[in-house]
Amino acid sequence: MTKITVDPLDGYTSLLDILETAAIRYKGRCAFGLFHDNGARDWWSFEELDVRSRAAAWRLRSEHGLSRGDRLLTWSPSTPEVPAVFFGAMRAGVVLVPLDPRMAPDTIARIAADADANVLALGEGPDAPDARALGIRGLRIANMRDLIAPDPRAVEVDAWERPVRGDLFEILYTSGTTGKPKGVMVTHGNALGWMEGAIRAIQPREHRVVSLIPLSHIFGQIAELFYTLLVGAEVLYVRSLNPKTIFRALRAHRVTTMATMPMALELFWKAIEREVRQSGKERAFARLRKVARHLPFPVRRVLFAQVHRELGGELRLFASGSAYLPPAIQQAWEDIGVRVIQGYGATECGLITCTREADREVGTVGLSIPPNDLRFAADGEILVRGPGVFQGYWRNEQATRAVFDDDGYYRTGDLGERRADGAIVLRGRKKEMIALPNGFKVFPEDVENALRDAGVADAVVLETAPGRIEAVLRRPSSDRPDDGSVRSAIEAAVRAANARLGIHQRLDSWRFWPDDDLPRTHTMKIKRSVVRDRILGETGVAAAAAR
Repeated sequence: MTKITVDPLDGYTSLLDILETAAIRYKGRCAFGLFHDNGARDWWSFEELDVRSRAAAWRLRSEHGLSRGDRLLTWSPSTPEVPAVFFGAMRAGVVLVPLDPRMAPDTIARIAADADANVLALGEGPDAPDARALGIRGLRIANMRDLIAPDPRAVEVDAWERPVRGDLFEILYTSGTTGKPKGVMVTHGNALGWMEGAIRAIQPREHRVVSLIPLSHIFGQIAELFYTLLVGAEVLYVRSLNPKTIFRALRAHRVTTMATMPMALELFWKAIEREVRQSGKERAFARLRKVARHLPFPVRRVLFAQVHRELGGELRLFASGSAYLPPAIQQAWEDIGVRVIQGYGATECGLITCTREADREVGTVGLSIPPNDLRFAADGEILVRGPGVFQGYWRNEQATRAVFDDDGYYRTGDLGERRADGAIVLRGRKKEMIALPNGFKVFPEDVENALRDAGVADAVVLETAPGRIEAVLRRPSSDRPDDGSVRSAIEAAVRAANARLGIHQRLDSWRFWPDDDLPRTHTMKIKRSVVRDRILGETGVAAAAAR
């Protein structure tokens, strides 16, 4: 692959510089495309994105009456129209409030009220959200396709005041499923700080990307919008969640790189294993993996050439983030010649650490990435300071003060440790740590990750009585009262997990969650507090009260 040179970002005054530089540097090349279920692809060039962003800016002001500093809700699956609206809002000085396509109407209503927004830019298509379900009084709908339609009057935009680093770019809501949502305020300077770290973490070169992450998510914005514009990558959006459609897109695009979450890596790998089982070559595949593990990556790709053909033939890198990456899944992909790097960060501060492509050890989230200044509190909490750290929570000074220490470091709420080689190992959320009566500490995520590695994907570990550690598991769809095989498999997985855990960490028991699935947020993360409250309420045990 051809190496790409990226200009130093300290000369950029706003995110608009990323788009306008790309429109000149990569003129005539494809930027963003959309993959349809029938295999067709629609492509926009970098120049077209630039032109359409100007049209969006003009309409936001002239047709929808938005002024500098007003808030604009955006609600859409990822399509080329979304970046055009994003950059159009920047040109108009309008603050973005991206909504996840999976958000419930009541959550959106709370966010709209908190952000004091009265215009919603809505995507379209069979998988687009239904704005009629919202029922929010006074909320005007702006169709994204109409917003970005080219218009000669948009030349007026070039005379408008341009944003600078200190201007608010967006408000990202990190919660809001219950109670008052919190909006993370991000400036242009913050986002440019994210990108300084990203171009150090992922080598700038020619990338062809297939995107599955919503642009409402910080991970999608960093990896699949701003980074790809910086390096001139081709990004193909896939709106279908059908694995067959996704694999068709990988082949059609000859994908080289994907930013994804561990859940998708697992689903893709299971699809490969299913094909291997159906061909009757499970044992040969397992033996070949063991051999390949000790060979150079190019040789591994030759050994598994048939698998790579199904993936488009060029897939070389996964960037994983937003959740725990099971070492077995990372090892599986690397066995066949696809490198997997893992990053750690937060909506409030962007990308903090990342493993490098040359790193071969699993189980860490890599080294801290400049320009971040990372340190640890006395109790092991990870603290970070730098240009990528957010400005505070929207109209919530109390919450803002609570997450910054006296030196201006953001308290991530995550516990970790730095090894002698500098690599960071995460221990779990500070608020979830269990302090046992004997003085030992248990990090539930350590136990949950051990269960995951043993084959139990979804679990919540709790202290259900003083010193008693228990796992609450999602009930498998195949579980029946008379089916002992499922329970036997779980018992075996629990024994395997306990064998690798310290004595004080080991599970005393486990139980199934009574519903079909564990309660989840719109991003599919488990609502731990809901599980805890229900289980402790059912048992009548006041473990917390014993403290």
